[in-house]
Amino acid sequence: MISPAHPADAHPYLRAANAGVRHHTRALAPSDTSPPPPADRLHLDVLHAHLTTVHQLLDRLAETTRPPHPAAGRHLATAHTHLWQAASEVHAAFHLLPSSTTAGTESSTCRPERLPEGPPVLTICQRHLAAGHVVRRKTTPTDLRAHTTACAR
Repeated sequence: MISPAHPADAHPYLRAANAGVRHHTRALAPSDTSPPPPADRLHLDVLHAHLTTVHQLLDRLAETTRPPHPAAGRHLATAHTHLWQAASEVHAAFHLLPSSTTAGTESSTCRPERLPEGPPVLTICQRHLAAGHVVRRKTTPTDLRAHTTACAR
């Protein structure tokens, strides 16, 4: 891999992802004419996908940074755990929101095959469980004691 000539050219895809998140955040800012709409399930599903992808990136960065720089690796591992906590809370919020077709029915339980929207290729629950397996392999039970990785909503 060739190093970029200028530091601003480094990691263009991460820079694009950050720009997208900033744009979305600005779009949700309240305006003088109308407040922004509340989050919906689709919004949280996409946000959860983003969080779990960043979670995977932090996992890899922690693994490669830890041997030469143990203190920095520990900080990245801590960020990895905190990002898992954020993804877990987004997953929980997803199940508390009404679906697009029915509100407050059994669709709020975590049963991807029975979501009213139909089972997408990778549902939020499947993605969350897959990320949870990685977390349980690489994080101590003490770090996770307050968090569940099961879909019990």
